[in-house]
Amino acid sequence: MNNNNYAVIMAGGIGSRFWPMSKASFPKQFLDILGTGETLIQQTFARLSRVCPAENILIVTNKNYKHLCLEQLPNVVEKNILCEPAMRNTAPCVAYAAFRIESENPEANMIIAASDHIITKEDEFVSA
Repeated sequence: MNNNNYAVIMAGGIGSRFWPMSKASFPKQFLDILGTGETLIQQTFARLSRVCPAENILIVTNKNYKHLCLEQLPNVVEKNILCEPAMRNTAPCVAYAAFRIESENPEANMIIAASDHIITKEDEFVSA
């Protein structure tokens, strides 16, 4: 596995379009939507662990969800959970993570993934 590969999971959204199942206090990325025994963020982390080392996976989230990330992703070290100072959508989230990754490894390759996407053909995803 390439140690220059990094992944960023964007997990700061409140999931308002999935209400009432998803609430601001417990948004959809932390729910087992499909009844598989894994939440969407857990599935995303497992999928990305196939393309980069687990220690190279960062989660960008709202400070209110840090505890949920730590509970649901026991293989993530706390320093890899980046809490956004303000919710400003995708571009600032990616810039924040890119700055952090570049400061650790200027040779890094970075993949950005949403925490709530469902990808059924994971082997094809990994090969791509």
